[in-house]
Amino acid sequence: MGRSGVRGERTRMDGLGEPAVHAGESVQDEGLHEDVPAGDGTELPDRTPRAGRHGGGRPKRRRHRILRWTAGVLAVLVVGTAGAGYLYYRHLNGNIKKDKLNLGESNVAKPTPNEAGQTPLNILLIGSDSRNTKENLKLGGHKQSVGAPPLADVQMLLHVSADRSNMSVISMPRDTMLKIPKCTDPDGKVYPSTTSLLMTNESLGRGGPGCTVATWQELTGIHIDHFMKIEFSGVVSMADAIGGVPVCVKQNVYSHTSKGAGSGLRLKKGTTAIKGEDALRWLRTRYGFEDGTDLGRTHAQHMYMNSMVRELRKNATLTNPNQLRKLAEQATKSLMVDEDIASVTKLYDLAKQLQKVPTKRITMTTMPTVQWSQNINRVVPKPDDADQLFTMVRDDEPLDGKASKKKPDLTSKDPTAADGAIPVIVRNGTAVDGQAPTSRRATAVVTALQGKGFAQAKVDPQNQPEEKTVISYPSADLEGDAQSVAKAIGLPLTAVRKSTESSGVTLVVGADWRSGGTFPKSTATSDGGAPKSSRPLNGDDTDACMDIQEGYTW
Repeated sequence: MGRSGVRGERTRMDGLGEPAVHAGESVQDEGLHEDVPAGDGTELPDRTPRAGRHGGGRPKRRRHRILRWTAGVLAVLVVGTAGAGYLYYRHLNGNIKKDKLNLGESNVAKPTPNEAGQTPLNILLIGSDSRNTKENLKLGGHKQSVGAPPLADVQMLLHVSADRSNMSVISMPRDTMLKIPKCTDPDGKVYPSTTSLLMTNESLGRGGPGCTVATWQELTGIHIDHFMKIEFSGVVSMADAIGGVPVCVKQNVYSHTSKGAGSGLRLKKGTTAIKGEDALRWLRTRYGFEDGTDLGRTHAQHMYMNSMVRELRKNATLTNPNQLRKLAEQATKSLMVDEDIASVTKLYDLAKQLQKVPTKRITMTTMPTVQWSQNINRVVPKPDDADQLFTMVRDDEPLDGKASKKKPDLTSKDPTAADGAIPVIVRNGTAVDGQAPTSRRATAVVTALQGKGFAQAKVDPQNQPEEKTVISYPSADLEGDAQSVAKAIGLPLTAVRKSTESSGVTLVVGADWRSGGTFPKSTATSDGGAPKSSRPLNGDDTDACMDIQEGYTW
């Protein structure tokens, strides 16, 4: 059902006083806005006053929603340091819940192995806000939310390079607006693809983690090998087991408003080793960090995750068998994974892969975004920068810019025909996300191609919406011809793909190329690394410290 559905008599809160718009809600549910036509490109109503010191006068509702974030992968790292002595206890396997990896219809091809036969590893980490256990309710849940559809409030894609020399993490803000693909849950219930933009965290409630995986693959073109869905009840025991996680704030901070919103985090200026519920408060704090949006909260989570990994690798207390046993018990109870890694032995093998990466080669980033509506938290991917980040991960390029090897030569060995003898079909694919197609775009590109010697280029009137420009070809004997077209217009060879659905060399002009006869070069990266707008944070950066929002100091 699209955004114009009629289900919404309920508005869920994120624990910080902010309502979250959900699939199926009418845009007039609360009588706050004039009628808005539904469909592609419809902007959701701004139900949320701007975050501020006094919480915008919002009612005190569901204050204690706590993020269940990346504890699972950290628990795996803990398990990996413990040695095999007790890790094979059979009852731990019974704790681990499992589900299907991908509930969508399209599968992204796995990357080609490198010369050594190694392939990258991509794991989607999902933090759920479900409150269906006593432990989770005790740590800040609300009885009214028990049994409600869960939200994927934290989403991080963890990429380990093929040679295991480096690791990249991309976080997606929970309020990112996307189209969610069709998903079918394991029982056969179908959730149709959305026609308007929804918050990405709603994907989890559309069949399970496999729908969140499908949404990521659809957006990024990155093949995802595994997922880990985390509940937050294990975070407390994990932080306690390693003796605390050092975090830093540049001023005294108290995340609390006069209306009762905020995480309740209260820390003095400087570095503090936080444990237990203070660790949870750090992970859920938005009011008080940076600009008070989810982007600041994500940055704080990256600092915590880097710090915890460093502590896990050096802290001698992890040799205590009783502490480790308790930690492993809690971690496995808090974890749901895909069927391929649903055992302690497989998680242990996975941990060994993760441990090969030194902390100095871990790079945390946030997907670059731009504001989507008057609500400062509603965002969409920033076209050039987000695409560049996804491309680097897809091509297994390290986000720290320290490539260990030269880029592979993608030039086809297939002999090419003369430019004038290559038939090229050009389609206008600029009509995406409810936007009207750029007028006569295919015609303009055909004219440009003909001017470059491709006399047989012609317009196909069929519209084929595509976010990114792509050239496809049906068989290997046309690969070289397709690459010749790409080189002529300045399109990267990574955008040339084989597709049996193409009848010949086909160029679809995407929304990323709305003007000009030459494909625009990306200027998103600097120094060969991740875009600056993704706020890259190195795993060895012990000087990282959070800026504090005005009005939240004491």
